[in-house]
Amino acid sequence: MENITIKINNMDVTAPDGSTILEAARLAHVEIPTLCYLKQINEIAACRICTVEINGGKLVPACVYPINTGMEVWTNTPKIIDFRKKTLQLILSNHNRSCLSCVRSGNCELQTLCKQLGVTDADYYDGEKTPSCIDDSAAHMVRDNSKCILCRRCSAVCEKVQGVGVIGPNQRGFATFIGSAFEMGLGETSCVSCGQCIAVCPTGAIYEKSCIEEVAAAIADPSKHVIVQTAPAVRAALGEEFGYPIGTNVEGKMVAALRRLGFDKVFDTNFSADLTIMEEAHEFLDRVKNGGVLPLITSCSPGWIKYCEHYFPDMTENLSSCKSPQQMFGAIAKSYYAEKIGLKPEDIVSVSVMPCTAKKFEIGRDDQAANGVPDVDYTMTTRELAKMIERSGIQFTKLPDEEFDDPLGLGTGAAVIFGATGGVMEAALRTAVESLTGEELQHLDFTEVRGTEGIKEATYHVAGMDIRVAVASGLGNARELLNRVKSGEASYHFIEIMGCPGGCVNGGGQPRQPGSVLNTVDVRALRAKVLYDEDAGKPIRKSHENPAIRELYETYLGEPGSEKAHHLLHTTYVKRRINEI
Repeated sequence: MENITIKINNMDVTAPDGSTILEAARLAHVEIPTLCYLKQINEIAACRICTVEINGGKLVPACVYPINTGMEVWTNTPKIIDFRKKTLQLILSNHNRSCLSCVRSGNCELQTLCKQLGVTDADYYDGEKTPSCIDDSAAHMVRDNSKCILCRRCSAVCEKVQGVGVIGPNQRGFATFIGSAFEMGLGETSCVSCGQCIAVCPTGAIYEKSCIEEVAAAIADPSKHVIVQTAPAVRAALGEEFGYPIGTNVEGKMVAALRRLGFDKVFDTNFSADLTIMEEAHEFLDRVKNGGVLPLITSCSPGWIKYCEHYFPDMTENLSSCKSPQQMFGAIAKSYYAEKIGLKPEDIVSVSVMPCTAKKFEIGRDDQAANGVPDVDYTMTTRELAKMIERSGIQFTKLPDEEFDDPLGLGTGAAVIFGATGGVMEAALRTAVESLTGEELQHLDFTEVRGTEGIKEATYHVAGMDIRVAVASGLGNARELLNRVKSGEASYHFIEIMGCPGGCVNGGGQPRQPGSVLNTVDVRALRAKVLYDEDAGKPIRKSHENPAIRELYETYLGEPGSEKAHHLLHTTYVKRRINEI
């Protein structure tokens, strides 16, 4: 591709032909501010914050304006600074400016720009305000349009990335607002609770429903035994909330913080991820050997499960009947663990910390209460845990590293990679291949299913047969893959699907990063590397070799697929209509 040289702030910059001014400026280490722009997702120049001056005075939006030979660009003239300030003032003119009580205070892209450009409370235009219309009909999130700036990031990611499209701009002009069709509450639509809209919102217009107060009350109740489990992806991102670089493993400090919050026991969802592999690998081998429905599709991601129920209801028979690791953990905690410590299931409060907002919907699903009480009582996002730590005055960065409690705190390397796209597939293959061949694997890394690509495929020759597998992350990619399967274009034995692009490390409940980071840094890959590095350093890297899992089967469950295992660890699905919750 041909390169073009232009001037930016009087400095020569060379960039590929077809680049925008925004892209060229980044090559020159000049960051032009944006509010609505998301690379390859929302390139609509709606906010005009990225406006720059070219060729002696013309104002253009840098995020969509292509460079051309001889162009001269200025990004920081008094005229541009004044233009951006006035644009911010206009955005603020109908904005709910209750910043002190806003969930995004201190981590709001609009607030940050106002501070950078010196826009104060005295600088806005006073006028009619967008009414505060709260939609809390969904299980996982709240929407407050009075804090919406109509950047359309949320609707873009919902439609273009996730292929759901349940939110978008309604009405026109000043009356425009982001909402669902026919002004339905989000909970009345076929929203899958993935939370990707929350992850990209630059303000406090969309946020998860918090259960911090309920969890704190349970901890303070002396009659309750309160336990917590943490998903593998949480340790790979929690540190970002406390100033650590993206891609820092803070497992030890996370465990220490949870103990200081007052939880009676701190456990690892990796334990039940290994348990999931035992049940899922058994189910896969049973289907392969006995003519069951193929391809078998993983069931760990509740966002994907609800998407399948709404948009591919004819393929619910392909779904593994295994509960997710979160729910398996809760079922075992209120049966096996309860018996071990001599408590009734109803006296245990089971809390999870997840990278996923769809888990808030999952805990209320039917057939998720194996012991007569909910498997999991409360689920918090990574962000909620960070808030709980901060408000408790715990100095996270100064904590010692501590280890999870036994017996539900031991996990293998296979379990920890569940948090990355392809990780469930790789973990399952490590166990399934050894089960099929009866031989020990010499190489445990199935690198063909690793990486952040939306769709990955591989074929493995095992025990005289070719096992065809596929991995998809992001529901738009899932739709593409399943349409290939339905049309007969592709055929597989086993498919892993994660609802969020890149897998759980990029879940809707993970720490938010501003657009300037999302557009320039591969956050998913950095977080995933944490998990693969931990896997590589684990003494045990196969789920079926986890001694705690072996003991569970030997003393309690019997064997994978047993009647007791089915009762506790498996579930059912429903065929939903598009607008049916």
